[in-house]
Amino acid sequence: MYCNYCGKVITDDTHLFCAHCGKRVTGVAARRRLVRLREGRKIAGVCLGFAEYFDLDVTLVRLVWLLGSIAALAGVIAYIAAWIVMPEEPRLLLVPDGQPEQLEN
Repeated sequence: MYCNYCGKVITDDTHLFCAHCGKRVTGVAARRRLVRLREGRKIAGVCLGFAEYFDLDVTLVRLVWLLGSIAALAGVIAYIAAWIVMPEEPRLLLVPDGQPEQLEN
């Protein structure tokens, strides 16, 4: 078997990562979705959603977005567009056995 990233031969007993370059070679990674989160939002959850998706500090994302909005009107327009386009995080409801159940809006 060959690693798709570095091209080196790897043994079949390698489970998830290449021993040479460290990249994932098998398995399917869970795909994150860009959504507006319900908990911790200030206005619409757009900055919080981007911060979670890109694994950044939400304060940094809010400051960058604020500076972009002050410097140009494009920041405000982009925020409103993201508010409209980004789906809201699905609600989680508790069922009688106590396990959370995902429910689409």
